[in-house]
Amino acid sequence: MDREFVCIVCPRGCQLKVDSAMNVTGNFCPRGKAYAISELTNPTRMVTSSIRVNNRDDLLVSVKTSNAVPKEQINEVMSIINSLSVSAPCHVGQVVKKNILNLNIDIVITKEIE
Repeated sequence: MDREFVCIVCPRGCQLKVDSAMNVTGNFCPRGKAYAISELTNPTRMVTSSIRVNNRDDLLVSVKTSNAVPKEQINEVMSIINSLSVSAPCHVGQVVKKNILNLNIDIVITKEIE
């Protein structure tokens, strides 16, 4: 059961192959090997979105997770994000929601709103 991936860790985009014994080939650096194994064993993604700013008409502010979220929990994280709102002023790095789903991951603001 060989699997193929394009590494997204850097712009090089190595063509990775992983065999059934978890041997990785095609990687230019060790990060490619770690990426391929992670994709097979525990795939994660950063989640980005936006939330409503309560005291500003029709304004949203961008947010992201403070760390990568397990892929199978992204929909749950998005449900939480969709329920959030904040009042201006907002600052980059401001935590909107702490420790979502007990993952030790916060939702943080990524844009200044005065």
